[in-house]
Formats: sequence, C-alpha cells, structure tokens
Amino acid sequence: MTLKDVFKPLDQRSFDVWHIKSLITTGMGVFTDGYDLSSIGLVLTTVLSYFGVATGSADYKLWTSLLTGSALAGSAIGALIFGYLSDKGRKKFYGIDVTLMTIGALLQAVVTSPLQLVLVRGLLGVGVGADYVLSPMIMAEHSNAKDRGKLIALGFGMMWGFGFVTASSLDLALTSLGVSPNIIWRVVLAAGAIPAVAVIYLRRKIPETARYLLRIQGDSKAFKELVETLARTDVNIKGEYKDVNTFRDYFARFYKVFIIAALLWFLFDIVAYAGILFGPSKIAPAVGIKNGAVFNLLVEFLFTFPGGIVAILLIDRIGRKPLQTVGFLGMFASLMLFSSTRSSLPAIGAFMLYGSMDFFMQAGPGSISAGLLGVELAPTKVRGVVQSTTVAAGRIGAIITSFLFPYLPLNVAISILSIVALIAAVLTYFGIPETKGKPLEESSSEVEVEEKS
Repeated sequence: MTLKDVFKPLDQRSFDVWHIKSLITTGMGVFTDGYDLSSIGLVLTTVLSYFGVATGSADYKLWTSLLTGSALAGSAIGALIFGYLSDKGRKKFYGIDVTLMTIGALLQAVVTSPLQLVLVRGLLGVGVGADYVLSPMIMAEHSNAKDRGKLIALGFGMMWGFGFVTASSLDLALTSLGVSPNIIWRVVLAAGAIPAVAVIYLRRKIPETARYLLRIQGDSKAFKELVETLARTDVNIKGEYKDVNTFRDYFARFYKVFIIAALLWFLFDIVAYAGILFGPSKIAPAVGIKNGAVFNLLVEFLFTFPGGIVAILLIDRIGRKPLQTVGFLGMFASLMLFSSTRSSLPAIGAFMLYGSMDFFMQAGPGSISAGLLGVELAPTKVRGVVQSTTVAAGRIGAIITSFLFPYLPLNVAISILSIVALIAAVLTYFGIPETKGKPLEESSSEVEVEEKS
C-alpha cells in the first residue's frame, strides 16, 4: 500500500458530525484570537488617556506602537516555540494556547501602567501564536480533502472575524449603556478570556491526528484505531510509514515554496493589520465615522463577511491560487483608489472604496494565506515548523505596520499598502502551486519524496 492510499479513508470520507465538532473546537480559539488582537484598537485612545499619555505628547506614537505591537511580537515567539513543539505531538500542547490567552486576557483588567499592559499582551500573544500554528494544522489533518479549504476558510478566516465583531459589539453596548470609558477598556480587553476558557476542555479531549500518529510517531496500531473510529471502516496497512526524512531534506527540495508561503503571510499582514489596529482610530474618522466600534461592525457585515462567504463557496471549486490572486488585485485597486480619490469623494464613497478592500481581502488571502498555505504546502514531518515560520513572518509584517502606520500620513500609508498587495498578487500567481481537492500528502509533494526515497 502506497502512502497515497494509506490516508484515503480519511480523505474520501463525507462531511460529518466529527468535522463540525472539530470546527468548533479549533474555531473557538481562532475566535478568541480575533477578539484579542482587534480589541486593543477599539480602546487604544481610552487606555492611553487613562494612563496620562496625551494625543499630542512626545511619547504618544511610541506607546501606540508598543500597545498594538506587543501581542503581535508575542505571537511570533509563541508560533516559533509551539511550531517546534507540535512535532512532539499536536494534541499534547493543544489547550495550552487558550490557557495562555485566558491568563493574559484576565491580567489586562488589573494592570496599573502602560508598560504592564504591554507585557501582559505579550504573554497573551504567545498563546495566540501557538493557536495560529496548532488550530489550522489540526483542522487540516482531521479534514477530508474535498472540504478542507472551506473548513479552514470558515474555522480560521470567518471565526477570526466573528471575534472581531464580538469585541466591537461589546464596546458599543457598554458605551450605549453609559458605562465609564475607564471601565469599558478593562472589560473589553478582559472578556477575551471567556471564549478561550470555554474550549480548554474540548481541546484536551480532541484525539491526536492520524497523520501525526503514522508519519511522525510511527504508531500503526493507534493510527488504525483512530481511522476506524472516524471513517468507520477497517484499515489494513503493512510496512513502515514513519517518515525518516529531516527538515534539511525537505527544505533542500521545497525551500522556494516554503519561503513564498511565509512571504505571502508577511505581505498580507502588513495590509490587514493596518485596518485591524488603526481602523477605529485613523481610518474611521477619514470616512466620516466617529465611533470606531460602529466602523468595525459596518465593515465586517457589509464587506468582510460577504467576502468570507464567497471564499467558502469558491475555495474548493475554483481553487486557492486564482481566488488569492484576484483578492490581492482587488485589495490593490481598492486601496489605490481610496488614497488617490478620498479627498474628492463624499464620505460614503470613500467608505465604500475602503470597505471593498476588506471584501477582496476576505474572499482571497484572508481565507488562504492566513492559515492555509503553510499547512497544505508542507509535508507532515515539517508541517509544524513551516506553519510556525509563516505565522511568525505574518506577525513581523503586522509589527512593521504597528510601528510605521502611526508615523505616516494616511494617504501615503494607504498607497504603500496598495503596492504591497500588488506585489503579493504577483507572488501568488507565479510562486505557489494549486492545492484544491488534493490530499495533504499530494499538495505538499510528500508522496513524491516518499516514492523517490
């Protein structure tokens, strides 16, 4: 039996209740990621004001960058650590990520200085980075081949947006009730602990992935038992399927595609996090919207969610490569038009242009580069390390945005972002293979390596 045949029962099984359970278990962590990383943008001005950092003060921009970038820096570190650890067991460390997010979220409510908040958000970020590695990888390795794209587009792309919307809704609700701003920011930041703690138990109970059991651990017995449970069919495998190749072996063969996957997430996050971190405070006033939470909700419901639905419907039909290429091109056009025509357009027109960027983003790279490419293009043995590298690259891109965006005039910053999106479109078209409908062993060329070894 070839490696291509071994995983057929899992790859060809129909979508079932187990996939839904896996989607909820992994997706709720991503929901928490979206909540935690976006919530600071909503309360940033209030937090700085509370700690006596005035808008015009010399250190205002520095603290703005530190508060928005600390969780991102932590997530880069967490991704690298847990990417390495994931090759010691996917399930083994699953749950630690949301535990760190729970602790970090709660500690935000009791900080007494901006430096403490920076450090606490760094801790929270370590958990976020771990989840960015583990959740899409576990989701993909448990999925069937036909539905893998839409599962990750929903469980990673859309669930992140749901967390983003929840943070904005809570902020808006508390503001409408007349709650003091100095209480609101603590409640909004700390509430990220609720969805995180809700899935700790579920994550500890999820089974190890079949691919890890066979290809990394080499446990044929445990593999057979799991496949028979999930696919409800007997599995007869003979021979040794433990992967003896090293990271060096795989990197020598596939270094170009690994690097391009990381570069694409890096470029995507440069653009995406400009809106996530500074949309409420900088872009919203530029399109005539005074309330940052209202701006976030309008963008999500009018543009981002529809874009996500398009991705779910098309990602396993037309494929990752064309969807992402068109998405990046749409982002480029929207941002370039926004920066060049904003001053001459009515506020609604400027808002529609900026919002269309979010539509194209979620219809393409927001559902593909952010979570999917590193998983699908890396063989099982090195999937954790490659995924962690792509996550860390994305976080570095987001950190660059967090430190540069506050110092640039808005039109200049938006023009730069549009060029970044154009570069990413070209890199997507020429640099990555199509992976739709392929088992992970084929999409990553793991089968080819096995046949030649």
